[in-house]
Amino acid sequence: QVQLVESGGGLVQAGGSLRLSCAASGRTVGTNRAAWFRQAPGKEREFVAEIVYSASFGRYADSVKGRFTISRDNAKNTVYLQMNSLNPEDTAVYYCKLSSASGRLVYWGQGTQVTVSS
Repeated sequence: QVQLVESGGGLVQAGGSLRLSCAASGRTVGTNRAAWFRQAPGKEREFVAEIVYSASFGRYADSVKGRFTISRDNAKNTVYLQMNSLNPEDTAVYYCKLSSASGRLVYWGQGTQVTVSS
């Protein structure tokens, strides 16, 4: 059983920053990548960023490229999403996902709310 607990969400003014955390516990063997997704009210869940554990860089949605940075602390088994220059369009519930390359293993967190005021 794998548990993912997101934290760090909140209310921030436009132009501000937040850092989201996703702490994993349990049997995460077999997972080799982590990602952040988000879902705004009335919209579908969308990809934000992904990091493959063997790589040194992340992959980003065009809408957040240059503003968001995904990283991982192996020792803490935690994935982070540093979000800078936030704007109201970034308002959403942010979800953490751990998965295997094959997609056979997929785990989701419960989500954390990010609200950006103008």
